[in-house]
Amino acid sequence: MKNLIRSARNLSRNVMLTALGGAVLLAGATTAQATVGTHSKEKPTIVLLHGAFADGNSWSEVTGRLQKDGYQVVAPAVPLRGIASDASYLSGVLATIPGPKVLVGHSYAGALVSELGDTAGVKSLVYVAAFIPQAGETLGALNSQFPGSDLGSVTTTISYPGGLDLAVDPNGAGPVLAADVPARQAAVFVAAQRPIAAAAFGEPVEETAPAALPKYAVIPTGDHAIAPAAERFMANRAGAKITEVKGASHLVAVSQPAAVTKVIEQAAR
Repeated sequence: MKNLIRSARNLSRNVMLTALGGAVLLAGATTAQATVGTHSKEKPTIVLLHGAFADGNSWSEVTGRLQKDGYQVVAPAVPLRGIASDASYLSGVLATIPGPKVLVGHSYAGALVSELGDTAGVKSLVYVAAFIPQAGETLGALNSQFPGSDLGSVTTTISYPGGLDLAVDPNGAGPVLAADVPARQAAVFVAAQRPIAAAAFGEPVEETAPAALPKYAVIPTGDHAIAPAAERFMANRAGAKITEVKGASHLVAVSQPAAVTKVIEQAAR
């Protein structure tokens, strides 16, 4: 009788352990499914590329807004050594960022966004007061195609052994780059400028942005660095959704960060 009771208890315990094990496996499968579902709906990382004479701080106000809204943001230092060279470096940066990505380029970096558009995981492109070149074009030729750019009047050259850079004149760059930014803030920006290799503006672009990728363009109507007419031409040609920011300067991400952030988040959705 004792043996019979002991056998019954063992059978009951085995049944309970089997059921418990099944419940654990089921819970694990459910958790895995939930994780997969969450991953598929994750927000893309926003990659902000600055233009000539600038650094990642030019995106500070936009970066803060995006982070507040739950986005991961990367604003790498662009070497400003030339389109092919910079694109090669940035492809390495993008390789370290998992999951979906939205590429955002300001000014010169529009060319880099186009070059990097076929990178795995890139879901959309945003051009902010930027060039949107096609393969074989140069930024210098595009900027001279339409009247309205005063950038040439405030650029200076820095010659060094083995190269030539372009910089902007601190005494005249404010009205051209940042007419709607407080003068003191614009002066700080110019004081910390990062010159760009002069050859970058004569270097033919190798890639046209992939036609299938959604594209967005922010055009500041008060831009005196790249003519708004040139920006409209390039954006329309690329099939980009255009948002014009009335009266904003070339540094529209500094003077109108909310407007720029709104477009980036549209691209991210």
